[in-house]
Amino acid sequence: MKNVQIYTTTQCPFCVNAKRLLKAKGIEFEEINISDNEAYMINELAKRTGIYTVPQIFVNEEFIGGCDDLYKLERQNKLDEILK
Repeated sequence: MKNVQIYTTTQCPFCVNAKRLLKAKGIEFEEINISDNEAYMINELAKRTGIYTVPQIFVNEEFIGGCDDLYKLERQNKLDEILK
């Protein structure tokens, strides 16, 4: 099983949806909630990804995108291959 990390904030509905999909697929993940230091952490993540929104999802330290990207991979039947 690959190492999955998801950066989230507390009030983000996209974060909830991304976690819901991962849980439904039985994928274990580490959630890193950045709500306590959101502005700083978003800027730090953006240095790595170029993205200023959450969730930001990494698989084995490779950025795969956010919630929309996760669901797109699922629709294309590519998500299982990436996560396992």
